[in-house]
Amino acid sequence: MEKASKLIYFAVCYVFFIFTDLYLSNIMVEQLVGGYKLSNPVFSLNYIKNTGAAFSILQDARELLIILSMIALVLLALHVIKNIKTISLKAIFFISVLSAGIAGNLHERIVYGYVRDFFQLNFINFPVFNISDIFINIGVIALIILILIKKTK
Repeated sequence: MEKASKLIYFAVCYVFFIFTDLYLSNIMVEQLVGGYKLSNPVFSLNYIKNTGAAFSILQDARELLIILSMIALVLLALHVIKNIKTISLKAIFFISVLSAGIAGNLHERIVYGYVRDFFQLNFINFPVFNISDIFINIGVIALIILILIKKTK
């Protein structure tokens, strides 16, 4: 596949995932603020305003988290651009998922001053999280797997 096609693929995937994230997050928060409740033994919907990062680290460090997110997004985009000839479509896809997750949390930090979390696991003591966090974890795990597969070949 040629370079321009790969860049377009990256951009389309990124835009799709970020808009999906923001759209679904808005629906979830509107429903929860409006009084919707859901709880079962596996998970609950529980709206939390998170001023930190994962596992409550860096609470109230909004500016630092914004800067780190911007740096991460630039580095991911530069990696794709620099390696466009050799990077696989799978890697581009998962980098776009990861980037959209970072951008979703970045957007919320800039617009609201916090990240809107709402998924709570009930079977384990785990932080409340959101769709952006799911995208970040899927992207990181998939990229680690792709790197490990490549190294074993």
